[in-house]
Amino acid sequence: MKSSTLRTYQTVHTWTGLLAGFALFIAFYAGALTVFRDDIAAWQNPPWRSATDAGVPVDVLVDKLLEKHPAAREDFGIVLPTDSSHAAYAYWVEKGETRFATASQMDAPTTEAAGNELADFVYALHDSLGLPVVGLYLMGIVSVLYGLALVSGILIHLPQLVSDFFAMRVGRNLKRLWQDAHNAIGVLSLPFHVIFAVTGALFCLFTITLAALNTVAFDGKLFDAFAKATQTTPAVVASGTPASMLSANVLMERARAQALTSGVTSFEPDYLHFAQYGDRNAVAEVRGLSQHTLGTFGTVAMAAHDGSVLETHVGKRYSLNGISYAALFGLHFGSFGGRTVQWLYFILGLAGAFLFYSGNLLWIESRRKRRHLDQPRRTQVMARATIGVCIGSCLAISGAFAATWIAVRLGVEAGLPQRIACYGLFLVACGYACVRPIARATVELLWATAALTIVVPLVDLAFNVGDIARAWAPLGWSVLGVDLAGIALGLVFVSFARAAARRARRGDTNSVWAMETAARPSP
Repeated sequence: MKSSTLRTYQTVHTWTGLLAGFALFIAFYAGALTVFRDDIAAWQNPPWRSATDAGVPVDVLVDKLLEKHPAAREDFGIVLPTDSSHAAYAYWVEKGETRFATASQMDAPTTEAAGNELADFVYALHDSLGLPVVGLYLMGIVSVLYGLALVSGILIHLPQLVSDFFAMRVGRNLKRLWQDAHNAIGVLSLPFHVIFAVTGALFCLFTITLAALNTVAFDGKLFDAFAKATQTTPAVVASGTPASMLSANVLMERARAQALTSGVTSFEPDYLHFAQYGDRNAVAEVRGLSQHTLGTFGTVAMAAHDGSVLETHVGKRYSLNGISYAALFGLHFGSFGGRTVQWLYFILGLAGAFLFYSGNLLWIESRRKRRHLDQPRRTQVMARATIGVCIGSCLAISGAFAATWIAVRLGVEAGLPQRIACYGLFLVACGYACVRPIARATVELLWATAALTIVVPLVDLAFNVGDIARAWAPLGWSVLGVDLAGIALGLVFVSFARAAARRARRGDTNSVWAMETAARPSP
């Protein structure tokens, strides 16, 4: 390949990485935590401190819904709890707006599902940076840039890939060490990054892509065709003849039995959908999670009054559309392989965050003046932005955990404290990085992140150690696992803080990372 072509790819790789890197760092760091979404939910509401309405039977929830909102019988859903500490909630459309309510909230339903759940908040940071609608489309564009960075990076390093792949040259040349680590992680996790780039772009830009194709290529008929091709519940019209409905437990058991005949080894219902409830033509759809298959989520549709199976979209009975979408979802979230795959995705997620952080450091190192105390403004700006956004987002997420813990202990809704703590700490960190000397801000923000990340699980363990010891159950282990993982992650930040402080004191004095006192020559 010509040197001019390589330089072109180098430019594409650099600028697409820089433009998308900050958002991708947040998405990967939050995404690594999102892998353990159910465990984080159990940490917030462990079995010995259940949420309001936990344990309320689904049929009681349905009765309360139809008593207070009879029009909902035409179409409503029930989101089942992830564990015994959480409550099922219903959702339906009323006056053109989606409503959500647990059994005790039927008089005053909300417009947001489970708004106080920490796991959902962390997922929103991963999915859309916590910005509704706009953030989703922004992450779609970021995913496209991410794909360009991957392709250009592979083309740049392909000629020397074999010779340098296992090279990890430790020494005084820190730029070369960072370059080796950046390249090795990028290549080792390449399939993972390709999956994320493709699925992220598809999920985030799907609506826009569909609308564009509908106008350009399908003469306005694509939306109807797509709905028919992907629907899993048969369209029904009310007969006008009332009928008694089977209980939710009976419907779920029949759905599980039907699913197990379709080639899957498990089927755990997590969602129910009813159409024309109470009518003889009523349909009940049960969605469930199946492990050890890329088609993680499947559905079984039945007649609600007698349980006769109408349609099955599980295992080998998946349609091509269904298995394609389910496979994309399973690959993106790592939901297809149990704990082993979850831990693999967690490690790769953190490695991905490091990839974008190290990319920024390489850009700074490549453009600094090596024989001058005063560094170019562009390297200083990039250094401040890197520590403010990257370290600040880690501090902010730890702050959201702390705010949730305090809110639960005080018996108040955790949604608002989560957001105040997370966004507040993020802005404070960015501001701090702008006004403090760069090296000092780096070390101090890392120590603050380490301290908060360690203190929250330690305090939680101190308060819950007796309950954890008594609750030798999967939920108890989930709480313990989140706390231990938090402590381990905090220790990683401790090592980063110590390394940054060591470099600031003993490293190259002609660097943005050097302490001011070290950077000045002796009189």
